[in-house]
Amino acid sequence: MTDKALTIENVNKDRGATRVLHDVTLSMQPGERVALLGHNGAGKSTLIKSILGLIPIEGGAIHIGTAKPGSGAARRATAFLPEAVSFHPALTGREQLTLFARLSGEKADIPGLLARVGLSEAIDRKIGAYSKGMRQRLGLAQVLLGRPKVALLDEPTSGLDPISRHDLYAIIDELAGQGTAVLIASHALTEVEARTDRIAILRKGVLVADDTLASLSERAGLPIKLRVQASQNADALAAEMGGTRINGASVEILCSPDQKMQALQRIAAMGDAIADLEMTPPRLEDLYRHYAKEDVK
Repeated sequence: MTDKALTIENVNKDRGATRVLHDVTLSMQPGERVALLGHNGAGKSTLIKSILGLIPIEGGAIHIGTAKPGSGAARRATAFLPEAVSFHPALTGREQLTLFARLSGEKADIPGLLARVGLSEAIDRKIGAYSKGMRQRLGLAQVLLGRPKVALLDEPTSGLDPISRHDLYAIIDELAGQGTAVLIASHALTEVEARTDRIAILRKGVLVADDTLASLSERAGLPIKLRVQASQNADALAAEMGGTRINGASVEILCSPDQKMQALQRIAAMGDAIADLEMTPPRLEDLYRHYAKEDVK
């Protein structure tokens, strides 16, 4: 028996003569939130389809708990929200979710679920009249059915306004709190940076990173940015600190993490010549570019 919610071991997948997943290994514990990042064509959707059992793999193994993808046990334990979610336009939100609950054998509080995703006022409206964001929220309500062991969310905030995005991540937090492992494939780096436990990055079918944001940042060794605002003469400040003028009053200094305290001490020693200081550690966007082998600017 395994205590892992999802286990992916040395998975290979070919599309014709092209290998699209190369020896991918990834696991998730119950309640863990993992962001799956990668360019279009990196293999994210292929990996998700493999977990769902929709396409076969050429090598390796995938298990949802102890169940194999595509089995009855795996389907019952897995929820999926595609980016382009689609429902029968002639059904109402209540009817569609009731149908899903019957198919899964769940006795669900349909009005409560729809209220949780902000669709109370549209509960008896035809889905054909729903906006894309409303259909996305209905899909999220479907994910909430049955307390799945694993939830696979493909660009879950697509079509959502800022308030709905915030609500969606609150629901993701609730799912994780109930023990669901949540895998989020997304291009919204700023969102997942603050709302996930680990970052996994695919590049051309290869898993090039899989760790916490702090560990990835430490391993990458990317510079910390110090933006120093001069009280009077920014040119003199740039000459003294060796930084780069970025406007009429500020200087930007790059330093490695192990040089941070030394740089701060030099700045503090300048006393009244410094009006303000901002320190920016590497962002997820910087780390993504690094691990995806792009130039960091």
